[in-house]
Amino acid sequence: MSVAGESDGESALPGVSAARMPRHVAIIMDGNGRWARQRGFPRMFGHRNGASAVRRVVTECGRLGIKVLTLYSFSLENWKRPKDEVEALMDLAVTYLGGEREELVREGVRLRVIGSREGLPDRVVRAIEDVEHATAACEKATLCLAINYSGRAEITHAARALAREAAAGRLDPETIDEAMVASRLWTAGLGELAEPDLLIRTAGESRVSNFLLWQIGYSEIHVTDVLWPDFGAEHLHRAIRDFASRERRFGAVAPPSA
Repeated sequence: MSVAGESDGESALPGVSAARMPRHVAIIMDGNGRWARQRGFPRMFGHRNGASAVRRVVTECGRLGIKVLTLYSFSLENWKRPKDEVEALMDLAVTYLGGEREELVREGVRLRVIGSREGLPDRVVRAIEDVEHATAACEKATLCLAINYSGRAEITHAARALAREAAAGRLDPETIDEAMVASRLWTAGLGELAEPDLLIRTAGESRVSNFLLWQIGYSEIHVTDVLWPDFGAEHLHRAIRDFASRERRFGAVAPPSA
């Protein structure tokens, strides 16, 4: 994932100017199970092919110069799935992280993992920490994986942090503003890029599934019927072109037409 130029000229995607390219893309990767079921295979077959889609999208985001890619990998609610599926997903996470470590370093991509480490198997935590450490000095772009993540849990985590500071006398509750809340969220390390410009949801589902609830307040949402294992560069391009065609007003009134 290399960083795009800062000019307003043509981007790496023909027909979309650099000024119209999203800097942060977040994706709710959905449809692995349906993809496998349609082919008569177990759900894990879909998850493994979904990992291949991750590789394709990370590569293409790098080519396009997108600075942050956030992927909803495993939610707190996903623990409700069958035990064997959860175990296989944890193994897949370890395999993916280990397999991508050197490529991320080579491409200058920093890995960040958001979510709670509590409850994750030790092997997953070790794999996360290993790749985070290996890529800590990388500055070209960021791959952010949401693992054991919940938007409500993230906001609760931030509220508790502020409450502890107030109880200790280090913080006046009356001074708490949006910036202070944002600085206690798991995405705080992303700085000004913490809020996605574009949120993509695959498999035709029109819900945000407890993902980045604070951060997507003004994100543009693109829903595609494509199941995640089939998602590729052409579908990413379609989502970005859709994004680029919109007028982002952030609550303001649209300017009068010329």
